Amino acid sequence: MLSELTANAVADSLARRERRPLEDVERAAIERSPALDALEVLAPASHVKIIAEIKRSSPSRGRLATIDDPAALARRYELGGASAISVLTEERKFGGSLADLEEVRAAVALPVLRKDFIATPYQVLEARAAGADLVLLIVAALDDPTLRDLYELTTDLGMTALVETHSAEELERAAALGARLIGVNARDLSTFDLDRDLFGRLADRFPDGAIRVAESAVLSADDVARYRAAGADVVLVGEALVTGDPIDNLRAFLAV
Repeated sequence: MLSELTANAVADSLARRERRPLEDVERAAIERSPALDALEVLAPASHVKIIAEIKRSSPSRGRLATIDDPAALARRYELGGASAISVLTEERKFGGSLADLEEVRAAVALPVLRKDFIATPYQVLEARAAGADLVLLIVAALDDPTLRDLYELTTDLGMTALVETHSAEELERAAALGARLIGVNARDLSTFDLDRDLFGRLADRFPDGAIRVAESAVLSADDVARYRAAGADVVLVGEALVTGDPIDNLRAFLAV
């Protein structure tokens, strides 16, 4: 599944590149106002921090929500106390777009993450051109040279990479990059199986100084509390926020 999602995302980016050449996207990325400092915003604190996700669908759950106005939802997330906004921009399985990201970026003062299956420099550049402050890099989808090249390009553009892992070996690869924002996704993107205890088993393997992000398997405040107790600094939440009241749920999550 991960290979298919990545291949499709790259194919879609190549189609966009036909309409908007690399040189144009690179120029737009460089001319953008500087990215917000997500590391400062997401730094460990006395309370858990939430990255709230704008997510219409997923391969595992199907259609979750009809989100006609992603900017309005992002403003509700900001009002509810989210520290950052994640925008799924993958089109085929998640129903997202770069236009969603651009609308969200214009609507909120929080750091914005482009969550997609990124495997090429063009995708990183178009993320910055659209106003992203962070990009997702999935270790399982990338070989080490590609991962390092994309990580360095992300950093050179002033953005922060959220480096996503699913195992102890992938955490070691993220640490070797010098990644400072590292996630553990409870959902294995190769099989889409869910392991709710994965973050807890891997929490003590994070490199010193890295911000620890728990991803997936959050439906209630109890789930956030479990991640927090296991050592998460940040929890990324999607489904629970788009299928329930986002402000009430965020406030409950932040109160754990």
